[in-house]
Amino acid sequence: MAEPNIVLARIDNRLVHGQVGNQWVGAAGANLILVANDETVDDEVLKSVMKMTADSNGIGIRFWTLEKTITTIFKASPKQTIFIVTKTPEDMLKLIEGGVPIKSVNVGNMHMTPGKVVHKESHVYVDDKDLADFEAMKAKGCEVYIQIAPGDKKYSI
Repeated sequence: MAEPNIVLARIDNRLVHGQVGNQWVGAAGANLILVANDETVDDEVLKSVMKMTADSNGIGIRFWTLEKTITTIFKASPKQTIFIVTKTPEDMLKLIEGGVPIKSVNVGNMHMTPGKVVHKESHVYVDDKDLADFEAMKAKGCEVYIQIAPGDKKYSI
């Protein structure tokens, strides 16, 4: 099997929204957004909103569980330039540990929730589990960085 053409892998707790659909898709040169999240596959309302964003930007979108992503990603067409988005660092790490060939992880929005603190100079909120997941990704050879929008400064993790 050929390796899938993954042009961007991003963690964003909002998944697909205007910034992802308008800025990141273009910056990455993606023609397919793959939302890898176990809960989203069953949320028809959320999927319809995300699909509208993708449709308005002329890009395909798929909603797969983590397991389906791991078992199916290698069937991608060579013509597909894939932008994977997960909701959490834990989900991204599961993909990487499952063999999805992700070499770089862009950390986008991770909102403030109880127990999380802001990471350095960014607007990303993390807890010890998130930081451990980032370290595990790096141990697997992935570059992990925070960058909210394509033109923003990158912060290495």
